[in-house]
Amino acid sequence: MRYATPNNFTGRAVYAEARAFLQRPAAEALVRANRSLRRKGYGLAVFDGYRPWSVTKIFWDITPADKKQFVADPSKGSRHNRGCAVDLTLYDLKTGRQVSMPGEYDEMSERSHINYAGGTPEQRRLRDLLRSAMEAEGFNVYQEEWWHYDYKDWRLYPILNLSFSEIGRLKAKAAGATHTK
Repeated sequence: MRYATPNNFTGRAVYAEARAFLQRPAAEALVRANRSLRRKGYGLAVFDGYRPWSVTKIFWDITPADKKQFVADPSKGSRHNRGCAVDLTLYDLKTGRQVSMPGEYDEMSERSHINYAGGTPEQRRLRDLLRSAMEAEGFNVYQEEWWHYDYKDWRLYPILNLSFSEIGRLKAKAAGATHTK
């Protein structure tokens, strides 16, 4: 989880925990996409999922005006804030290493665009393989970022500003409630 480390565009950890959350339908669709890719020798490496609104605000505030297309406007919220967006890439099952894409994750340049014509033919093939697997399961790519996918039903979920520990407590409480019925 990149945002739990300083290895991201902010240069510092913005998450206290290295965890990823998605709304259940989006998570189930992601599992199906991963299964289909495994048959082709690849797995999914997740960089980010649900993101608290407060982190979206941090991203907006530190991003230069000419790069704002790479971050969500906090006045509108983010699909990440709804638990319906995921940032990811492929990794090779044989080597366990992430594959090379035409641009780097979180790179704020034209190389990040889903239709960027540069890079090697293999990089573009892998980017397109990821896109195909994700779209087959109801995700749509954000055109500016080859790694960002929004689940089709994102509009059904509210913008949230819960910490990961709060989500963990809610999950534990819900699990306890189902065991007592």
